[in-house]
Amino acid sequence: MNKILKSSFYLIALFTLFSCGNAENDVFFNPSTGSDLGQGSTVDPCLDLGTSQLTLSIQDQFTTLPGKVSIFFKVSDTEGSPVPGLTANQFTIYEQGRNDDCFNKISTSEAQARISPNAQIFNNSTLLVLDLSNSVLSSSLQELKTASVSFVNNVMPEVETASNKMAIYWFDGEDQLHLLNDLTASKEELIASIDGITDDISNDPSTDLYGAVIKSTEKAEKLINDTKNNDIIGAASIVIFTDGTDQASRYTEKAALDKVKNASLNISYFTIGLGSEIDTEVLTSIGKTSSVFAGNKAELETTFNNISYLVSQRANSFYLFEYCSPKRDGSGENNLAIQVTSGGLQGAVQTKFNAKGFTGGCE
Repeated sequence: MNKILKSSFYLIALFTLFSCGNAENDVFFNPSTGSDLGQGSTVDPCLDLGTSQLTLSIQDQFTTLPGKVSIFFKVSDTEGSPVPGLTANQFTIYEQGRNDDCFNKISTSEAQARISPNAQIFNNSTLLVLDLSNSVLSSSLQELKTASVSFVNNVMPEVETASNKMAIYWFDGEDQLHLLNDLTASKEELIASIDGITDDISNDPSTDLYGAVIKSTEKAEKLINDTKNNDIIGAASIVIFTDGTDQASRYTEKAALDKVKNASLNISYFTIGLGSEIDTEVLTSIGKTSSVFAGNKAELETTFNNISYLVSQRANSFYLFEYCSPKRDGSGENNLAIQVTSGGLQGAVQTKFNAKGFTGGCE
């Protein structure tokens, strides 16, 4: 892991305030599970920060000699909507050592606080899952293709990056999630695969919606686990389109919803429904991050664009916040609280770090 974390970092659409040097890392890697705050906890009441309207979910944290503390987290509001575009001057740092009754505020300028880009500790993957059952192929295929191309153009960055990829799958009535295009950073490749969809692609006119939910979740979980094995934090967005309800009855509604409920916190779910035959309640439960519905095929591109905006915003709501701590070797384990403010809203999270080996300066 040390070799990876020593690499230059890249984070989509965030501002680099200045580059940081490389030193020996004392890394603690454990992607968040089970809590909205990830590895973090609620802040000590002694800080008296008030009610939080923003959530900081810590995904990873590590220290770098001679004295740098790095916290990787995502920011969302109380409704779970991502908060992108934050800069270092919107953060406040509080530290508490063994001799401190409460936390002391650390000057962000003196601590050389910054939002740093990252290339090698975070991968974002999008799985676009399309219903290509007979009802779609016979009545709205061209509109779906146009909307899907627009989605790709909106979500994928203009300049290819290894940390941002998309795969496209499709389903009909078969007990299989068909691969249309494997995970790639190439926008052109994805668009070509969509353009290549024909109305005879499917051999089963039914709709295995619940199976598609279950199988796409398994693929997203595998992507996240694979990145974890390479010491990289992974996040995935599953975007499912359908124009109807599950007809194949291969899997139960409960099995699909349980799969969504128990999935990694780093998987977001979006659903897009078309027409009058969809079950909006079920699609809203599957698309727990966000759901949109098109009344007719003329509205399809607009609904895809709405979801693409949310997917992009989520990818840009992950931050690597770094600063130079004044704590030193003898301090041992210290408490750290980070507060963020944005548009009149605020939120904070608390964690710990060890200052073993810390000395003056911060590369």
